[in-house]
Amino acid sequence: MAHAFASLETAGPVAVWLIVLSFIFFECAFIFGLFLPGDSLLFAAGVVLAQHNSELSAWALSGVALIVAVVGNQVGYFIGRGTGTRVLARKGGKVLNRHNLKRAGDFLDRRGFWAVVLARWIPWIRTLAPMIAGAARMDLRRFTLATTIGAVAWVPTLVLAGYYGAGILQELPWLETAAVIVSIAFFLGGTGWGLWRYRQEMRKPIDDDADLEHLSDQQVR
Repeated sequence: MAHAFASLETAGPVAVWLIVLSFIFFECAFIFGLFLPGDSLLFAAGVVLAQHNSELSAWALSGVALIVAVVGNQVGYFIGRGTGTRVLARKGGKVLNRHNLKRAGDFLDRRGFWAVVLARWIPWIRTLAPMIAGAARMDLRRFTLATTIGAVAWVPTLVLAGYYGAGILQELPWLETAAVIVSIAFFLGGTGWGLWRYRQEMRKPIDDDADLEHLSDQQVR
């Protein structure tokens, strides 16, 4: 992974597409996506594409990544619908614990439809919300609409902010280069830290008492 991203600048837009689409899908679909730096990845992708003057690619990536994010959340929804939430929390977990799971469940319970929309901007809830919505049997059409609205507001905003933000710096080449290096370093560091944290969490036993299946479709509006 580190080698792939280290050569991202020379590999060009194709490498950016492959990395972004893969990571966004995993972050939105599976529990280990909880530890992946999706926000910084989208911003970094825009910065790197600006280095190649790939404006069309940046807009196209925004659209395709948006679709991938929605599909990923659909997968997360059906995982939650099939397994519930009892397998998520870990005894002694720093992130995957009963407290955080309850916070995410309460957030979804209070806000319903808009919780799924807003979850796109809250890293750890972004991954948990689809699974909890599925476990709570939230209406699939409402969930799909909510997660699509959230993706429209999330993906293009970050990719294009990175692209046009880097473009403003083109008159200062050293600063533009620094922006690319910092963006990539932040992504690599965040990914490495996240994978380490995920392994630490998964080593802990499942907390069988942290089940949120008491949520009902009537509660999740």
